[in-house]
Amino acid sequence: MRRKTWICAILAVFLCASGAVAGMLDTVKQRGVVVAGVSGKVPGFSVPDDKGVWRGLDVDFCRALAAAIFNDAEKVKFVPVTTKERFTALQTGEIDVLSRNTTWTFERDVQQGLDFAGILFFDGQGFMVNKKLGVNSAKQLDGASICIQTGTTTEKNVSDYFAANNMKFKPVVFESADESTVIYDSGRCDVYTTDTSGLAARRVTLSKPEDHIILPEVISKEPLGPAVRQGDNQWADIVRWTLFALINAEELGVTSKNVDEMLKSNNPEIKQLLGVEGNYGEQFGLTKDWAYRIVKQVGNYGEIFDRNVGPNTALKLNRGQNALWTRGGLIYAPPIR
Repeated sequence: MRRKTWICAILAVFLCASGAVAGMLDTVKQRGVVVAGVSGKVPGFSVPDDKGVWRGLDVDFCRALAAAIFNDAEKVKFVPVTTKERFTALQTGEIDVLSRNTTWTFERDVQQGLDFAGILFFDGQGFMVNKKLGVNSAKQLDGASICIQTGTTTEKNVSDYFAANNMKFKPVVFESADESTVIYDSGRCDVYTTDTSGLAARRVTLSKPEDHIILPEVISKEPLGPAVRQGDNQWADIVRWTLFALINAEELGVTSKNVDEMLKSNNPEIKQLLGVEGNYGEQFGLTKDWAYRIVKQVGNYGEIFDRNVGPNTALKLNRGQNALWTRGGLIYAPPIR
């Protein structure tokens, strides 16, 4: 009897685990749309345009995920979530994926019940000042008042940086990035601090963007990427390999414009990426052409970078760390094989 009970218990655990693995993809397919948590207020990353169409690097990642699942990049519902509520929204199932310029840290990975799928954008915290302040280095900010958004990694980073350099500062803390930006623009604090990509995004919203500069110092590592709830390996794999497919496509020279021609390629890596050979998509519940769908409808990593935050956009960001590893950057993905 005891042995039978033990076997039943093991079987129950197995069945629960199996159900958890398949759960989110089935839920998303039945619903017919991916529910994505985004900021909604960061130009270049996630913000609706004047026609209400969502734009940005984080947004296009979610569209890539929808293309892989539904063969329709538009099957995404974007839900703006604040820094304070973003993790709760993911943990409670309000959203399926968090794609909201969120830093991957030990505590968030281990204590918040999250699984980060990878790094979509390598960033670091910096400082923005008005040119009239007359400084060109963060080392000259001793005694400055600094606008900081609460509930982010920026608070501790600033404290650590100033302590390490024997400097003091006056924190001016606000709940939202919008509020902090308005206060900084009005001159009520000397400095605005956040990730350098966020500084570039916020600068374009200021009353006189040309009057403000981003100082050269980068004081932290801020690897930004999408996250899912822990406990669903299949869903985490789909989100993770959506990112890797974007990166591998750029490395292999596969773009939204040439992807159909690339179906005829003799390169084994391209064949495997596009589903001409192998059954990689089927191994985690999608179709063979899951990555083809992504590139055809959304583009590769380089295309979405250039479209949203690149040199020809308002943010005017160079690839830098976010160049491919083959071009001196940090962007790298495991192979699809």
